[in-house]
Amino acid sequence: MAPRLDFSDWWGKDRKKGTPVVVKMENPNYSVVEINGPDSAFRPVEKSRGKNAKQVTWVLLLKAHRAVGCVAWLATVFWALLGTIKKRLIFRQGVAVATEKLGKGKLVLKIIRVFLVTSLAILAFEVLAYSKGWRYFESANLHIPSTLDLQGLLHMVYVAWLTFRADYIAPVIQVLSQFCVVLFLIQSVDRLVLCLGCFWIKYKKIKPRIDGDPFKSDDVEAPGYEYPMVLVQIPMCNEREVYEQSISAVCQMDWPKDRILIQVLDDSNDESIQWLIKAEVTKWNQKGVNIIYRHRLIRTGYKAGNLKSAMSCDYVKDYEFVAIFDADFQPNPDFLKLTVPHFKNNPELGLVQARWAFVNKDENLLTRLQNINLCFHFEVEQQVNGAFLNFFGFNGTAGVWRIKALEESGGWLERTTVEDMDIAVRAHLNGWKFIFLNDVKVLCEVPESYEAYRKQQHRWHSGPMQLFRLCLPAIITSKIALWKKANLIFLFFLLRKLILPFYSFTLFCIILPLTMFVPEAELPMWVICYVPVLMSFLNILPAPKSFPFIVPYLLFENTMSVTKFNAMVSGLFQLGSSYEWVVTKKAGRSSESDLLAAAERDSKTMNQPQICRGASETELELLNQLKEQKEAAPKSIKKVNKIYRKELSLAFLLLTASVRSLLSAQGVHFYFLLFQGVTFLVVGLDLIGEQIS
Repeated sequence: MAPRLDFSDWWGKDRKKGTPVVVKMENPNYSVVEINGPDSAFRPVEKSRGKNAKQVTWVLLLKAHRAVGCVAWLATVFWALLGTIKKRLIFRQGVAVATEKLGKGKLVLKIIRVFLVTSLAILAFEVLAYSKGWRYFESANLHIPSTLDLQGLLHMVYVAWLTFRADYIAPVIQVLSQFCVVLFLIQSVDRLVLCLGCFWIKYKKIKPRIDGDPFKSDDVEAPGYEYPMVLVQIPMCNEREVYEQSISAVCQMDWPKDRILIQVLDDSNDESIQWLIKAEVTKWNQKGVNIIYRHRLIRTGYKAGNLKSAMSCDYVKDYEFVAIFDADFQPNPDFLKLTVPHFKNNPELGLVQARWAFVNKDENLLTRLQNINLCFHFEVEQQVNGAFLNFFGFNGTAGVWRIKALEESGGWLERTTVEDMDIAVRAHLNGWKFIFLNDVKVLCEVPESYEAYRKQQHRWHSGPMQLFRLCLPAIITSKIALWKKANLIFLFFLLRKLILPFYSFTLFCIILPLTMFVPEAELPMWVICYVPVLMSFLNILPAPKSFPFIVPYLLFENTMSVTKFNAMVSGLFQLGSSYEWVVTKKAGRSSESDLLAAAERDSKTMNQPQICRGASETELELLNQLKEQKEAAPKSIKKVNKIYRKELSLAFLLLTASVRSLLSAQGVHFYFLLFQGVTFLVVGLDLIGEQIS
């Protein structure tokens, strides 16, 4: 009978007990196992032992299966992309071509097409030379063969091309590339200094603070609280999707009812939207909110004209401050109590700007990339300039102005599409100071489609150049300090508004592809790879959750340089599209907390009887008609995607250059140009919201 081994006694004691046991089997086919102690049988077995050929084979088959699956997935994605290209470019199914309004706007497209045709011709010639074994173009130190070495007419033409390229084309590209590299380094240093300033602010915990109780009365005889008169303006134009949540958020701000007036400045040309907004204003007016509706009969000057018309009202003189919110902004109830107190005992302060937060930043890849840029803009640029210079560009919304500062600076002007930057520059020239509150956030939306984002970026980059032309004489003749003039001209306008789009487009979209055909002017690796990656890393620091998107961010920024460069040129030279204003399309999204609050309000409304105080029968009938119109409103028809020809042309130019870099065995250049070309191709086919969401 086999001995009974009771392991429970061994487990319950700390020391070993018993003698070594030797088990011998009579069958010689089995090996002898010696157990020196109770724990020896439970020691971990080495992974390398016990493997046979069959197990190794199964492991290799499993790895091969995973590799084949990955390749199959890549092939499926590539095949789907080719199918989409065939459907949209060849058969034009479900697409529309994005066209420029004026002939001058097609100048950039014509230039890109010339480069594309030239590159294709050179590539064909280079492939032919490569197939014949003429490898003279692989090195920048060209060896031009003598006349005795010439073999045939084609070889002679090729050698003539090499000579012409080295003597005439390469020097021009080298000079232009060196100039762009210098601009690139200057802009990189500026961005690095801004990041260091942001780190210093975080380290020293520098931020505007409120001393004591700002609303407590200083009058000893009449103690209590004094709240200044605040005017709140909500400019909007055909904002069907967002008007309700914006008006609702503003009407719920925590401020004495008799010390606040809300102006809904409606520039809508759609009568149904006008009636809906009127009904919303009437609803909140019946709840005791001091809110009025204004509609202009003569709609000139876009947003600036709307604000200018509202400030001309007689009752505005009774108010000390004005807060501005665009139609998609939803301020928190404590917004005014966090911003207005900074004006107390600070007579030189003209503007308090709050930060934006985005309810749809994770909607698709495009919104995630926008979030990276805007987080850097607020966290670094606005905060550093506000802390050290007391000046930055007004963002046009989510800010509180001292009305006296607006009036002394000339008020709202209709001369550009960036009226917010215009009034900020003029107020700075008049000596007013600005404060940026990074801790006060206002919810809003970012564009979810490439078409809306492209139009927004065009306005944001053409307007500053147009403003620079108009403000330059005033900056030079102003009485502010010389270093402030230099900051305005060289940093605020030239470096960040003109040089940035110029060098990014010229260097990475034109010169880099051309250097593949002109090896003598090849860019160094640190310009193509190291510095751009470092700058992208710095840009993404304020949004650390976006680190997985650093590569798409770098590629997409180069892609958007086409739109930004085109807008910069149109604004600088007053081309046709420089004064074009298109309202950014909104989706009307709300945050989770807003949805919960709305559900709670609806439940309270259903449980309580509805009483409409001060409403006549005519107003009630009007409200009922508006509700019926809102319910019967036709559903929006999905728009077809567009084809953007400039992006597509640049995509084929970059892909052509990537093939040329493959011939010369330039690995990093090949991958960079290939991925950048595919990015341009995806954007050119407008697949942002459909294929990669």
